[in-house]
Amino acid sequence: MAASGIAVRGPRSLLRQIREAMAGGGPAQAKLDMVVRTIAISMVAEVCSIYLRRASGDLELFATEGLSREAVHVTRMKPGEGLVGETMRLGRPLNLSDAASHPQFSYRPETGEDPYHAFLAVPLLRGGRAIGVLVVQNRTERNYDEEEVEDLQIIAMVLAEMVSSSELLGADELKDVELAPHKPERLKGSRFAEGLAYGVAVLHEQPVAPETLLSDDALAEEARLTYAIEALQTQIDEMLEGQHGLVGASYEVLETYRLFAHDRGWNRGLQEAVRSGLTAEAAVERVRSEHRARLGQARDPYLRERLHDLEDLNDRLLRHLSGDVHAVRQLPDDAILIARNLGPADLLEYDRTKLKGILLEEGSAASHAGIVARALDIPCVGRLTGLRDRVSEGDPVVVDAETQEAWLRPRPDVVKALRVRMEVRAQRKAEFARLRDTPPITKDGAKITLLMNAGLAVDLDILAETGAEGIGLFRTEFQFMVAEELPRLEAQTSLYEKVLEAADGMPVTFRTLDLGGDKLLPYMELEREDNPALGWRAVRMGLDRPALLRMQIRALVKAAAGRPLKVMFPLVANVDEFRAARSFVDQEVAWALKRGRPAPSRLDVGAMIEAPSLLWHLDALLPMTDFVSVGTNDLMQYMFAADRGNPKVSDRYDPLSPAALRALKTIQQACADTGTPVSVCGEMAGRPLEAFALVALGFEGLSMPPAGIGPVKQMVLSLDREAARRNVEALLKGSAGSLRGEIETLARKLYVAV
Repeated sequence: MAASGIAVRGPRSLLRQIREAMAGGGPAQAKLDMVVRTIAISMVAEVCSIYLRRASGDLELFATEGLSREAVHVTRMKPGEGLVGETMRLGRPLNLSDAASHPQFSYRPETGEDPYHAFLAVPLLRGGRAIGVLVVQNRTERNYDEEEVEDLQIIAMVLAEMVSSSELLGADELKDVELAPHKPERLKGSRFAEGLAYGVAVLHEQPVAPETLLSDDALAEEARLTYAIEALQTQIDEMLEGQHGLVGASYEVLETYRLFAHDRGWNRGLQEAVRSGLTAEAAVERVRSEHRARLGQARDPYLRERLHDLEDLNDRLLRHLSGDVHAVRQLPDDAILIARNLGPADLLEYDRTKLKGILLEEGSAASHAGIVARALDIPCVGRLTGLRDRVSEGDPVVVDAETQEAWLRPRPDVVKALRVRMEVRAQRKAEFARLRDTPPITKDGAKITLLMNAGLAVDLDILAETGAEGIGLFRTEFQFMVAEELPRLEAQTSLYEKVLEAADGMPVTFRTLDLGGDKLLPYMELEREDNPALGWRAVRMGLDRPALLRMQIRALVKAAAGRPLKVMFPLVANVDEFRAARSFVDQEVAWALKRGRPAPSRLDVGAMIEAPSLLWHLDALLPMTDFVSVGTNDLMQYMFAADRGNPKVSDRYDPLSPAALRALKTIQQACADTGTPVSVCGEMAGRPLEAFALVALGFEGLSMPPAGIGPVKQMVLSLDREAARRNVEALLKGSAGSLRGEIETLARKLYVAV
């Protein structure tokens, strides 16, 4: 007998038969037997079987029509074993004309499947995870056609939901079926922001779950779907055209969204699913599961990135279907945000009083999410491979940035140990708070100025409580990155006025726009570059677009309103760039004076030393500047030719290496010889051990994230700088690739709190 597809074309009739059978009640096994019998009759198949994944990971035969009934709950296969296990592993249909000839075929004599050749298996997918396998078989050697495969996939999707919602299995049977990850897991990642947190998982942009799987009116559902797709396409088109900026997303990501949103294959797959009898929401979930299953195990990073693009696109489409496009997420009091990656404004959209920690599948410590997490003092661990597939909404999770780990569904002893460590951290924080008004002076009398990095409005609220002596780096680009369109003169002036007022007389160093590289704006059309970190960014962009840079400088001069003003240009690579940029400041001050507006009472113009080229031209640069600041994040990536945003290479160098420390000593010595004020405003400054090395090298100004000020101040107060200087300078002569171990040993020897 040959299969010829579902007898009544389309799975709607079959699904309704299954629903009706389920409504009658009765034992779970009887329901399962009815399901496989109904499917076998409708598909003209001689065998229909359902396998479900046990908590152990094994696949167990739960019901069959056509194979031996004695094999039910007896036949089990290990993950990846046999054709059923292979289907689970692949996460996609397996269609064979002669099952026994396949290399993965595993013969189980108790099933009595010897006569059957044609074999079609599809995974029961729920949330992209396979919870079981649905199989049909026939004696005839043949391949099932595309419509038959399509029909069985739709049936499998609905069965997966019925299993998960206890319609097919009762609570007793379900407890041993693995519907979602449930075992404790520990994932190793990278620390993006210090701290510890314990709470419940909240999935970033959690999709709206479909409440109804089957539609009563296929034409109406198709119309709903078409309207939602068009609305989504319009939204994304407007994002790219600068009408509605997608906060924190790069132009490239948005362009990819647009390509996928207009992709005929994606649209056609959704429409076909709706025409088969699914609701629009169920169609999106079905297409999502197919994409996850097909691309989720891909090793090619490009293919995996495309999966994440499709994930985001499906989430957006579901929100359009629900009318929930602009809804604000409600968080539990102890939320741990789970995401692939985040832009700066994505994070700011959440209630930070309830957001206790962040776990990311990708990203880097230098990413926007890492910078914002440190500014908000929220523990963050990233680069957790496979995170989103291993955690469910509401799972208890631990963020351990100290050990750079995430614990999913942790054991009670892990939680108990964590709480003890959290109490110790709380005590340390209280100790740092007591030091807030204590001047950071070393034991041998050297005054070290500790400043705060900022760029967010929230930073201004905590300036006083940190004990910082001012803002050593205000990143002005964040205002541009979270805006829906280019901020005008009035908006920029207003922000800078608020910053100066919040500082209340303390110094503030404004860094002009550091855009380009990994910081692209959806409302600015920029050409994509092969090497963006080495391309058109920072002061280069400002010099090539003088109207943009001059408007920002004009806003700064206006905001100063006769008060002192410090302006710093990023990524200056040669003296001509600084000379040209400084001339814009002079022009804007002259412009203000000509119109009767006050000039700053004191004007300091500086440069960030981030390009290694300046190390050999400091004698020309320093006399032109009023101050300089060392941006160690970029300086290190350029020195070591390692993109700090690329996880594969960002950890290949250590800033506590002889090469890096010698470069920093060269800068410090040149500034000391010329009397040029110098500070360090990169990530090194906010970590006690690295800050110990910087002070030992002679730096007296450090600017850091707010959370770093307490620990660094404690280090300074415990330090004899002269003793540290002698020992660190001796270490610089070594030939080791890194001096981290030696510097840690030295700090302990000198009883320094690092």
